Amino acid sequence: MPGTVLLLAASPLGRGRLVDAAGVLPVLAAVAPAVLSGADTANVVELADPLEPQAVLTRLRAAAAAPGPLTVYLTGQLHLDRRQRRPHLALARTTPATVRYTALPWAWIREELRLRSAADTALVVDLHADAETWRQLAERPLDSGRTTEVYGRIAPPARGRGPAEPTYMKAVATLLRSGHRPPLAELHEHALARVTEPGTGRDLVLAGPGGYAHRPTPLPVVPRPYMPDAPPTAPPSQGDPHAAISEAVRAGRHAEADALAARQEEAAVRALGPASGEALHWAEVRADLAMFAGDAARSCRAWLTVAGVRLAAGQAPGTPAVEAAVDRAHHQWGNIEDAATDSRSCWRPTPVGTSTRRWHRCSGSR
Repeated sequence: MPGTVLLLAASPLGRGRLVDAAGVLPVLAAVAPAVLSGADTANVVELADPLEPQAVLTRLRAAAAAPGPLTVYLTGQLHLDRRQRRPHLALARTTPATVRYTALPWAWIREELRLRSAADTALVVDLHADAETWRQLAERPLDSGRTTEVYGRIAPPARGRGPAEPTYMKAVATLLRSGHRPPLAELHEHALARVTEPGTGRDLVLAGPGGYAHRPTPLPVVPRPYMPDAPPTAPPSQGDPHAAISEAVRAGRHAEADALAARQEEAAVRALGPASGEALHWAEVRADLAMFAGDAARSCRAWLTVAGVRLAAGQAPGTPAVEAAVDRAHHQWGNIEDAATDSRSCWRPTPVGTSTRRWHRCSGSR
């Protein structure tokens, strides 16, 4: 089955550029598609200094929906938005004051890849961060989702003048130009060994599921994956159910996919409780499966339930997981075609504060 490769290099124009991200694309483009992907054949999509976050999201969503293995090679720089302090990938028009509107939220990358299997989904990243973002990431690791293998590094602000070089990604590209792609963990170690720029010892190294960041000491080791809300133990399962679910969705067997996810959710609820990270993960998967099946009303209700469980468990309305659930419910609510159905007329969004939507049951129209 053909693979898919997304080459994304993005950084702001002008003085805000921390890294010459697009400079690595010619080196990566010289690598054979099959080698980039690790599959027999592959489709390659290249994005160089894109302008709009929605355009990047569209390409990322299409790549994530494609069958077969997916590898995303991502080079760029991270900034925090001023209001919610969440990491964003800066795009060409991004400035410190416009991060929230002109950069790509890292959570979008995590969410688009969440239904894929870790066995065939990988992020290879060479990221640079400004001082503020660097301090936060040192305490709160970058979360790329539990079902994505992430390899790479996050570099601190360069001490010299001018943009830094994406030396890690260039090392990856140089190694791949040999015509052979070793296992990503091995490729990652060889690439790190070639990075000798000043300050390399301070890099946050990403290795393994979720992209847990740690400092190398002195060689990279595979750490315990960072999984927000993850329980200390999980109910037993045979293999990776995400792969079977993804295959069922691609084949149009939506009822089968939902049944598989429902069994996982029920097992997690019995073993760990409805507010556990594992149970909530599968509830969110089922909400997405309803969307893929074209049932916006069911997806809306599922996302609202997830938000309600998180709030009842004591999570604040402004936490990323709660806001993401409410935003997705709002999006699905807008996709319900028949306004007369009780699913659409039972719910209306009411803003609370400036950024968090809350949902309340109402009796009639929108």
